[in-house]
Amino acid sequence: MDGSEPVNGAGGDRPRAGSADADVPGRRPQHGPVTPTIDPAVASVFRRPDAHHGSFRPPRPDGTGRGAVGTAPPLPDAVRSAFGRPPGVTDDLSREPGTVGVTRHDGPTRDDDDPQRRWRNPHEPTRLAGPPEASPDPEPPAALRRFTLREALFERRLRLSTLIGLLVTAMLIGAVGAVIGALVVERTPGALTDPDVELAQVQPGVVRDPGSVAEIAGRVLPSVVSIEVRTGDVGGTGSGVVIDGGYVLTNNHVVSSAATTAGAVLSVVFDDEEQTRVPGTIVGRDPLTDLAVVKVDVTGAVVAQLGDSASLAVGDPVIAIGSPLGLAGTVTTGVVSAVDRPVRLQGGGSDTDAVIDAIQTDAAVNPGNSGGPLVDATGAVIGINSAIRTLGGQESGSIGLGFAIPIETARDIAQQLIATGSVTHASIGVNARSATDGVTDGAQVQNVQTSGPAAAAGIAEGDIITRVGDRDVGNADELIVAVRAHQPGETVPVVVVRDGRETTIQVVLGSE
Repeated sequence: MDGSEPVNGAGGDRPRAGSADADVPGRRPQHGPVTPTIDPAVASVFRRPDAHHGSFRPPRPDGTGRGAVGTAPPLPDAVRSAFGRPPGVTDDLSREPGTVGVTRHDGPTRDDDDPQRRWRNPHEPTRLAGPPEASPDPEPPAALRRFTLREALFERRLRLSTLIGLLVTAMLIGAVGAVIGALVVERTPGALTDPDVELAQVQPGVVRDPGSVAEIAGRVLPSVVSIEVRTGDVGGTGSGVVIDGGYVLTNNHVVSSAATTAGAVLSVVFDDEEQTRVPGTIVGRDPLTDLAVVKVDVTGAVVAQLGDSASLAVGDPVIAIGSPLGLAGTVTTGVVSAVDRPVRLQGGGSDTDAVIDAIQTDAAVNPGNSGGPLVDATGAVIGINSAIRTLGGQESGSIGLGFAIPIETARDIAQQLIATGSVTHASIGVNARSATDGVTDGAQVQNVQTSGPAAAAGIAEGDIITRVGDRDVGNADELIVAVRAHQPGETVPVVVVRDGRETTIQVVLGSE
């Protein structure tokens, strides 16, 4: 063995020359007969059928080609149609070389025209196929013909049921559109202007019965005036009421600056169509009751009716008329909220130092109402508006607490002023302060005027006055109004508490 011979290995011995296997191409020569041992079970599965030495059976008698060992199940029609041979072709790809219609290496035969029957020459070079032939453009679909309404209705191009369905659909769409339109109109504001608009007018239905506020105001307003006092560039406004011919009753604090300031001009403005303005002259003033009378030179002035303030009761309706804040002819309404309310009036830029037995009302009374009338449900004057209670500071307007001088007191003062130009008031001749011992309230005497009515009656300092005449006294202001309710020279019983014992003393009132 030289170096060119292969070494024996697991692949078996080299075939010997002259042996049967030496002539078989591709088979390694054997140095001796070798018979492999085959498992009978494997041989029964993979062995060749008896009398057959090849890999395939010979052609079947029906000419359908060679078949594999065993019987194959029939193919489904869909698979046979997709992958089977063309109709009329009986040969298959396993035909032997040299069969009719097959070229081994020498080029195509007569069957080359059929690509499915062509064998490729393995010695031919590989080349790329050309681009596929472009398929012709598909023909566009034929345009649908449109029928006219006349053809659809009269030539019966559409079925009757189709027409009815179209009509019903159109009606439903119209109904839905109408509902949506109505809802949109309700929620969408219309045009802001309308040149053809004409507002409806009804017949007057307001009934102003006798005794209504409008009827009373219509009767009383002509008798109410505005009073203006101007000193240079400074002026003030108040109200007044005509009580007799050319006499106007008002408050002292309204006209006091005209009486005490040189160059002051006092004017009276009537509530008529012409707003007549005339000069006014002060007839007399009473700082102790805050009342005054002004004379105007007019004829035909409307005179107010004076009522009875003594018969008023809490809750009676009242009307306040005047020029609050310079607004002439203003009317406000309310009720009597209290009677016989002692109220002290001081200052206000005047010499007023008064204590009035006031009528309290919740009718709106503001600065400028002073001097104007407070009238009852009949239109009669039952008081002269004089003061308001405020919260102080910037809140100086009405808070529902207005006070008026009772017309009984105002009538008496006005008559005295018109008759004499001055007023005399009853006096008891003491100075007092409010006092209480926790059980009894009254006015405690601080000093007694020498030779005065109280001194003559035996009233001493320290006594507490609890009653004058038929009126109880609970504080110093109530003592003043109780005494001034009587006339000078009148004898009145006065109840005092001295050393814890109550005593009644008869006092002849003086004057001041």
